Amino acid sequence: MELGLYTFADVNPVPSRSKGEEGAERLKHLIEEIELADQVGLDVFGLGEHHRPDYAASAPAVALAAAAVKTRNIRLTSAVTVLSSDDPVRVFQQFATLDLLSNGRAEIMAGRGSFIESFPLFGYNLEDYDQLFAEKLDLLVALCDNETVSWSGELRAPINGRGVYPRPLQDPLPLWIAVGGTPQSLARAGAMGLPVALAIIGGEPRRFAPLFDLYREAARRAGQEASKLKTSINVHGFIADTTDAAADQFYGPQAEVMNRIGRERGWGPTNRAHFDMSRGPDGALFVGEPELVAQKIIAHHRLFKNDRFLLQMAIGLMPHDQIMRGIELYGTKVAPIVRKALTESDEEAKATA
Repeated sequence: MELGLYTFADVNPVPSRSKGEEGAERLKHLIEEIELADQVGLDVFGLGEHHRPDYAASAPAVALAAAAVKTRNIRLTSAVTVLSSDDPVRVFQQFATLDLLSNGRAEIMAGRGSFIESFPLFGYNLEDYDQLFAEKLDLLVALCDNETVSWSGELRAPINGRGVYPRPLQDPLPLWIAVGGTPQSLARAGAMGLPVALAIIGGEPRRFAPLFDLYREAARRAGQEASKLKTSINVHGFIADTTDAAADQFYGPQAEVMNRIGRERGWGPTNRAHFDMSRGPDGALFVGEPELVAQKIIAHHRLFKNDRFLLQMAIGLMPHDQIMRGIELYGTKVAPIVRKALTESDEEAKATA
């Protein structure tokens, strides 16, 4: 199982200095975080796309390209690309360029997006939300699979036998679908034979496990090769030297973000009691000392049989030094425990087969 991180590059939406200075510092810290994740042996780093004052990453491919030339092994992915309000040709070209700069480490994680700011910003009608994604995903798949593309749809001008360049080093360029728990989204990804990343930021994760069964069954019915199917769970969490320190450091910034978004969407406010319950064995938060987080990752792998686990630690205004320590512990303490346990599990399974 691949282990990694993702973030939206949060900034203070009402900074005490200029927003340019705020963004410059956050992106500097972001590159340092990706460098460290690479150095400690993590497998994947994802960067989400947002068009809001509380996030600095509206152009993930640009920031990931900066990280590409400073890293060696870590895979670099969007998390997510809001495909519905972008042009698939430009998305492909940007990530193909990233793939060349990174020597074959780029990926696209495409989704419909949980925020809607990009739709009016780029002139799209929210009434076309679902059709935009379906059409643009179809085009993006064609771009990944073919150098010369012929395609037509209802909401974008057709392409008639045009070549799209540059071509990536990886053939095809990896494309994942990001979903938030809608069964139809899992079924579509399975039917298309595309890897799927499931975001779990609340509730009990075990309740989401049947969605991967649905995904695999949809792929089987569509005749997709099992080898093409990959799954990821993407969660919130934080790692520190002690469990108490992890909880105390993470609660404030994470709660502030969840409450801010909650006010926009009509959710009730969170509190420390709810947070502490959510970081228990059955909750959605992966917060604690390395051994505790590692055991929770292992336990959930037994449920999901997932190929990838991505942790969002840099949420809200987390101090940079705390994030860096968390990344260090993730790579040097958590990852070895998880990898050893899964290797031993695989060996036991082979021995009894």
